[in-house]
Amino acid sequence: MKKVIFTIAICAIVAVSCEKEQSPEINDFQEVQVDMSDFFVYTDETDDSTTGKGNEGRGCHSMKVLNQKLKENPGLEKKMYDIEYQTRKFIASKKPDGVGNGNGNGNGGGDDGGGDPPVDDGLGTITIPVIVHVLYNNAAENISDQQIASQIAVLNNDFNAANNDINQVPSLFSGVVGDIDINFVLDQTIRKSTSRTSFGTNDAIKFDSQGGSDVVTPNTHLNMWVGNIGGGILGYAQFPGGSAATDGVVVGTDYFGTSGTATAPFDGGRTMTHEVGHWLNLRHIWGDGRCNRDDFVSDTPKSDRPNYGCPSFPTTHCRSTDMTMNYMDYVDDECMYMFTNGQTERMRALFASGGARASILP
Repeated sequence: MKKVIFTIAICAIVAVSCEKEQSPEINDFQEVQVDMSDFFVYTDETDDSTTGKGNEGRGCHSMKVLNQKLKENPGLEKKMYDIEYQTRKFIASKKPDGVGNGNGNGNGGGDDGGGDPPVDDGLGTITIPVIVHVLYNNAAENISDQQIASQIAVLNNDFNAANNDINQVPSLFSGVVGDIDINFVLDQTIRKSTSRTSFGTNDAIKFDSQGGSDVVTPNTHLNMWVGNIGGGILGYAQFPGGSAATDGVVVGTDYFGTSGTATAPFDGGRTMTHEVGHWLNLRHIWGDGRCNRDDFVSDTPKSDRPNYGCPSFPTTHCRSTDMTMNYMDYVDDECMYMFTNGQTERMRALFASGGARASILP
């Protein structure tokens, strides 16, 4: 009798074990949900067309340059789609519910600030080596090492939520202030004299007089070009997915760093912060369109236009309060001083395995 009972018990254990093997946890099979229904690449032809202000104000031409590159390179749109998909998938994989974020659907954070608390992505502190290319036509444009150092210092403060103005963030948005935990380290400075008095936005600044590329290991460094762009343009950046030969950020001599040639009201180094945000896949905070356009970040309020100068708080559009102090708006340097948690997730996702900037990590 004991043998029979023992045999029955063994069979029961085996049956339970087989049932577990045949019916694993549903999470083992769940695919991370990624919603790409709101994704777009082309934007309004001019960055400020929604306001009728032309190139007044900050004069970032990143989106206009992107439109041009999309026209010239038919494969770029697919590359940017794939990068966006990877970004959203990585962010979703770190969420407790496994449902993709990075898709704000144009709703933003609303008037309550919105957004989820930051989630540990396992990447730790990210260090980005920087190469600064100084293109100068006269002695003043050959900016000093001290001016370059001042710009690197601003970037390190801004990308670590350590700037002096961070305590000015209104309580409405204080809960979503993002610490990107990225450090920038100057690796080298390359100086070149040029006969050009201005460069425009066709990437001419990125090539020397012999036509050779000035880019140095773009897969491992952030390349910055400093020179006279002209036309009142402060700067422009190349989004992830573009050609390695032109990858990096361009900023005008008068808007780089906090000393030397830096000119008010853009003498706080925030033009570079803004453009590096683009280089790390951030859109303008108003989504470069009307209220139904989005910047793909859930904790930034929806808006339909940039802000200029130092606007009063609150400033309201699209039935929500604008986050005018966000680095991806167009306000003066002294009046922008925050990224959000959602923007943090987007930028850091690029450095995950398979991400567009992953090769920069050692």
